[in-house]
Amino acid sequence: MDYETFVAEKTHSGSASGIHPSFLPETLFPFQRALTDWAIQKGRGALFADCGLGKTAMQLVWGANMARETRKPTLILTPLAVSHQTIREGEKFNIECVRSQEGSSKGAPIIVTNYERLAKFSPDDFGAVVCDESSILKSFDGARRGEITDFMRKIPYRLLATATAAPNDYIELGTSSEALGYLGYMDMLAMFFKNDQNNSATRRFYGEAPKWRFKGHSETPFWQWVSSWARACRRPSDVGFPDGDFILPALNVREHVIQVEKARTGMLFSTTAVNLQEQREERKLTLNERCEMVAAIANDTREPVLSWCHLNDEGTLLERLIPDSVEIAGSDSDEKKEEAFMGFADGKVRVLVTKPTIGAWGLNFQHCSRVTFFPTHSFEQYYQAVRRCWRFGQTKPVTVDLVMSEGESRVMDNLSRKADAAARMFDALVAHMNNAMAVERPDLAVNKEEIPSWL
Repeated sequence: MDYETFVAEKTHSGSASGIHPSFLPETLFPFQRALTDWAIQKGRGALFADCGLGKTAMQLVWGANMARETRKPTLILTPLAVSHQTIREGEKFNIECVRSQEGSSKGAPIIVTNYERLAKFSPDDFGAVVCDESSILKSFDGARRGEITDFMRKIPYRLLATATAAPNDYIELGTSSEALGYLGYMDMLAMFFKNDQNNSATRRFYGEAPKWRFKGHSETPFWQWVSSWARACRRPSDVGFPDGDFILPALNVREHVIQVEKARTGMLFSTTAVNLQEQREERKLTLNERCEMVAAIANDTREPVLSWCHLNDEGTLLERLIPDSVEIAGSDSDEKKEEAFMGFADGKVRVLVTKPTIGAWGLNFQHCSRVTFFPTHSFEQYYQAVRRCWRFGQTKPVTVDLVMSEGESRVMDNLSRKADAAARMFDALVAHMNNAMAVERPDLAVNKEEIPSWL
């Protein structure tokens, strides 16, 4: 028995355990219909569709089909404030759904709530569950994440929907598999990966997690396994359909480097921050100068601006320096956060200041084409923060102003490395996904002559 055959017998590939669709509205784009059809027939699967490709519409149709089949409502879990957008999308597609904050499962075939309210609901009341922007799960603490996974485990039909399942770390796909009831996270690591112990001391010095790499000959079986329970799509052509209007406008990224003659503790001169502790100190040391630069950018235009920060002091100072801005802080009530998010989306607030951990997932701000960001090592936060505005449906070129100190050059190097890793991951997933589609559904397979050159 060769290695690939051995792995295939052990991987718990996602077999179809769903239903035949009874409802696929013509208002869906053809590629959305194909992905939704696959997810309904799969029963337990993941849709990794990029920002603006219509994940909300697809999961609403999926949920409506499951509610008809199980005669129980479908629960859609969303990040804070995204539930309002989901309700609006349901009205547009004539799909009945209601928002519930206190645990009620009655009133419509689809119940929408945010993750923080999950404890008020019982899995016995639902026949299906959707985790919208499921990549946000790893932002929760272990107890919250475990609560969500345990809730899903008790429900027969499950769907994960996100643009970035694992933007630069393949092994994070294991948490998605485990939530869907396939191969567990640790079992996946043991099956496909090896812990690279080389240079572990150096990684600890830079604050990096232990690195896992593919075992010999296991990379292809790994992607085949992921393709058995997930579909990925960055543009319609990834799944064999014309891109049409789904072409992004230009993205202009401008770097602003703040030069200050301030030395960190114990230093005679200003030098590049090396480890995480030095980078945090550098960030605090240059807080005023960086915020003043962002304020100058925001105050120099009358257009909407989305300004991302990471420290409480950054948010407080930015709100003071930008007269017509509103800050959303972690200490704000859910009601106050939602009011500010919707105020910005509706054009009532010109400049929104907040952290990626609060508002970088799921919200649609295509009316805004100006973004400011203080870089950190989190590529996913950066990606999601930018894609709130730079997404399908945006009509203007988007300008992103990255504001950093002179000593933070290593942060940008790390972000660039992670961006390359994310591109490679999606290239591999889309290629293997198309191979799987050619076997499962020849009518949906991508014509090899139409595969873009970058594949």
